[in-house]
Amino acid sequence: MKPSFWKSALLGGLSVLALAAQAEAGTVRVTVAEYSSKTGPYFEEAKKEFEAKNPGIEIQFEIVPWDVLLQKLTTDIAAGTNADLSIIGTRWLIDFVQQGVAEPLDQYITPEFKDRFIETFLSPSIMEGKTYGLPIAASARAMYYNKDILSKAGVSEPPKTWDELKADAQKIKDAGGDVFGYGLQGKEIETDVYFYYAMWSYGTEILNKDGTSGLGTPGALEAAKMYKSLIDEGLTEPGVTSLNREDVQNLFKQGKVGMMITAPFLSNQIKEEAPKLNYGVAAIPAGPTGARGTYGVTDSIIMFQNSKNKDEAWKFLDFLFTTEQRAKFTQGEGFLPVNKEEAKMPYYTDNADLKAFTALLPDARFAPVIPGWEEIAQITSDAVQKIYLGKPDEIEGTLKEAADKANAILKKN
Repeated sequence: MKPSFWKSALLGGLSVLALAAQAEAGTVRVTVAEYSSKTGPYFEEAKKEFEAKNPGIEIQFEIVPWDVLLQKLTTDIAAGTNADLSIIGTRWLIDFVQQGVAEPLDQYITPEFKDRFIETFLSPSIMEGKTYGLPIAASARAMYYNKDILSKAGVSEPPKTWDELKADAQKIKDAGGDVFGYGLQGKEIETDVYFYYAMWSYGTEILNKDGTSGLGTPGALEAAKMYKSLIDEGLTEPGVTSLNREDVQNLFKQGKVGMMITAPFLSNQIKEEAPKLNYGVAAIPAGPTGARGTYGVTDSIIMFQNSKNKDEAWKFLDFLFTTEQRAKFTQGEGFLPVNKEEAKMPYYTDNADLKAFTALLPDARFAPVIPGWEEIAQITSDAVQKIYLGKPDEIEGTLKEAADKANAILKKN
């Protein structure tokens, strides 16, 4: 989101700022991102439990789909009608902080409260020494593989490198049947991220050490060539750029994809929707030097600076981040634990799928917390789609063009 957009949106709302957050005393309004059909029921139960323990405080929550959440928050902030608390994508936080709409939480956070969290997941919400959000959801990425498809192709274990993955995908293709070796998404959310998995493996970061885009590096070029070869040689599903993450996950659940990379929540979906699927979870393949990376993701819940009921809002946050409440939410939605005590529960320690994800956390990268990140991510996604649809000799030029666009944004901010 461009800072200028935020400024104009906020200035446009000054005329109605007098209406801002004129909530009843004791009422806490919460904007909740919809993760699944379980999100609403969880917050309804949490509301009942909290209100029973805290007479005089009423919780009002609104469930909002992810694809319209940022626009809704932007509109509500401009009009001064935003809730007291909201779930956000942590990558949006820098814009909220720069515009002065997010309230620092440090005055409420005790050492004991802070110690509840796994530092890896709390740190993305800390800026210039101030804590502006709490990690309501956390995830990483790993590779799912269909054991039956690999076995039929004569593959006894999941690939450890991209070269092995390509060879295994070829074996799956050669074995015949209505199945595809590697599921590669090329549309909508995380299209850029799917490219980063390979890019990191080839030794390239999203941002170079000098702060410029990594899209113009040799590692990015090799990663793009590798993905392009998978597509051109028929080792992925057809129509990559017309399929989003959920589409590819559905193919996997239907037993039509041998391997794909995605989040822990697919495990829960498989258990409910395809319980007979014989699958496993492994590390994301490594590159030529052994490098690999997974995408670490957090969503945060923040308090707005114009909230009139901050003390009551904090009480609800404190409640949401007790071990019991964390376990209910995290396990229901299929996320990774952000609470140290929760992480010790048998649900996690005895779960082979989740062990594979947590083992990758030392290699986790997070989206850069920089102004203009959403624009840069979109530039990357657009370039990746162009590469997937284009000719091999156009790859280098496409990446250079994308790097130039990203660098212009980075310099501007």
